[in-house]
Amino acid sequence: MKIILAPDSYKGSATAVQVVSSMKKAIEDISLTDIIVEKPMADGGEGTVDALLTSVGGEKIQISCTGPLGEKIETYYAITEDNTAVIEVANIAGLVQVPLPLRNINHTTTYGVGEVLLNAIDKGCNRIIIGLGGSATNDGGLGMLQALGIRVWDEKGDSLSIYGKDLLSIAKVDESGLDKRLKDIDIIIASDVENPLCGREGASFIYGLQKGATKEEILSYDNALANFIELLSCSNELSQKKGAGAAGGLGFALLYLGGKMESGAKLVGEISRLEEAIRDADLIITGEGQSDEQTLYGKAPGYVANLGVKYEVPTILISGSIGRNADALRNVFLGCFSIINRPLTLEECIEQVDYLIMQQTKNIIHLVKGLQ
Repeated sequence: MKIILAPDSYKGSATAVQVVSSMKKAIEDISLTDIIVEKPMADGGEGTVDALLTSVGGEKIQISCTGPLGEKIETYYAITEDNTAVIEVANIAGLVQVPLPLRNINHTTTYGVGEVLLNAIDKGCNRIIIGLGGSATNDGGLGMLQALGIRVWDEKGDSLSIYGKDLLSIAKVDESGLDKRLKDIDIIIASDVENPLCGREGASFIYGLQKGATKEEILSYDNALANFIELLSCSNELSQKKGAGAAGGLGFALLYLGGKMESGAKLVGEISRLEEAIRDADLIITGEGQSDEQTLYGKAPGYVANLGVKYEVPTILISGSIGRNADALRNVFLGCFSIINRPLTLEECIEQVDYLIMQQTKNIIHLVKGLQ
């Protein structure tokens, strides 16, 4: 059999690359004659860089930049073989990088994203993919834009810093220092979030609480983002575009730079040539940390399954847990399975994730081969 392994990460416990490795080991324990094609997936969030490096190759670029709390961190991005830079916001200004007691949108920044973007341009990349998932910020991309050359002041004429709280005080913006090279860069924004920048469905109201904002701060930030739009030389309509509210408004800032918003899962699938691999496959196995009906709307496993339906290749879902409305999932998946095979705590599931994935994969492969 030709088997495609195309899971997303099990967030908080295993990257997509690790999940693929566990599935592959399980299949090889049963049979060494199967053709196994590794296509780890991502949707623009955690694991996007590693997934693409595994699928299409390229170079991992180590870099020191400003982290989400303004500290210097060591991180990385990738340059693929066609000279495309792949930057992952979760690796630079990610929520998981900020300890729970320190999560506060007043004190986080996207400045490092701008630093990494400039580094990629310095290395000659003229196409840059930026995955937006998992940010700790709500600064509307203010920090990133400052790293790229924009300057901002408050009502007194004092220069402002790079943090979320500075967004609340902006009275004047100078865009003349924006790096001129950006006009010649093709920026692709990878996201599975469709929220606008402002309003009740915007960045602050929908994602602010999980990033440490109070209810009072959420309204203040929503107003501040609206003010930021007015100060920039761009149309208000830009803030209403799908995905403008992604990553605390970083989506808006990248759209302002001329970026194009695309489905993260679709983009990763296209770059890794997933569809080409699926055309003559016999079986697809995908998965994620938790699956429910939302899996079918922009999530990586849903995208994978739709390709399976297109080419009449059965697709099996193996996830950490299966939520409500599993019937909807069965419309596109041949079967939906959780890796949990006995009563376990969350901590035990995380500790044993490799073993649990392997065991469930073996069960499924035994069943499939038995029905051949």
